[in-house]
Formats: sequence, structure tokens, C-alpha cells
Amino acid sequence: MIQSEESVLNALHTGSCQCGQVRFEVAGEFESFYLCHCRYCQKDTGSAHAANLFSTTARLSWLAGDAQVREFRVPSTRHLKSFCGLCGSALPSLQLEGSLLVVPAGSLDTPVNITPTAQLFTSRRAAWLDRLDDVQAFEALPPASSA
Repeated sequence: MIQSEESVLNALHTGSCQCGQVRFEVAGEFESFYLCHCRYCQKDTGSAHAANLFSTTARLSWLAGDAQVREFRVPSTRHLKSFCGLCGSALPSLQLEGSLLVVPAGSLDTPVNITPTAQLFTSRRAAWLDRLDDVQAFEALPPASSA
């Protein structure tokens, strides 16, 4: 079933950076959601993987702070990271000559209602991810005596 342009653009997502200076809106649906374990994404996030939403039809609008948006491209690659020049938070980017919108899932302030499509570069997956089932879990910061 082909969705009309109007129904695709009815979905509205909002997001921001950590310091709140950059705010954005995404009109439309995400077609895929990848957890990427490549070395570039590990460096981008300082963690085990990146979690990015992708769309070829959604539209990105900067609501505030677009002058603070910075980009870094790993030389001789297609890897691009957009971020806030003030707080460093990951932000959306238009890639592949503007035909692909990439939105870091954690940058959204609205719920992400899509399940990850796949994990990429699992050969680079951090070994400690496999041992999380036995790690103590807290819903918030642990009591001071547990830290």
C-alpha cells in the first residue's frame, strides 16, 4: 500500500540538543532504524553503538539554533556526524546529497515508535554488551552506597 504524501507528513517529531539551544522538527515517517556498531559510531557516541533513524521522505526543519549546528566528516569516508557546537549533542543531518535524513534517536524529544530494523557492523560489537543480563539495574541513579 502506497501512502499519500499528506499521510506520510502527518507524523511530527520534535527534538533538541542537551543545552536546548538547537531545536528541530521532523515531519514524516522513519523508514528504518539501525543500531550501528562500527568504530566511527562508537567514537561518535562514546558508547557501544549509534542508534539512528533514517528517512528519504521526511522533512527536517530547524526551529532554533541552526547556526550552532556543526558537522564532522571522517576523511575519505561517507561517515558524517552533525552536533551542537555548544554542548556536543548529536543532531540530525541530511546525507547523500540531501536525499537521506539521518536522525539520532536520542536527539528526539518525542517517543520513537519504531523497533530497530537491524544491527550493523556486529563484528565490531563491544564485548561487554553480551554480559549485561547479569548487571544490576536501577530505574534512576543508584543509592550513594551502591556507586
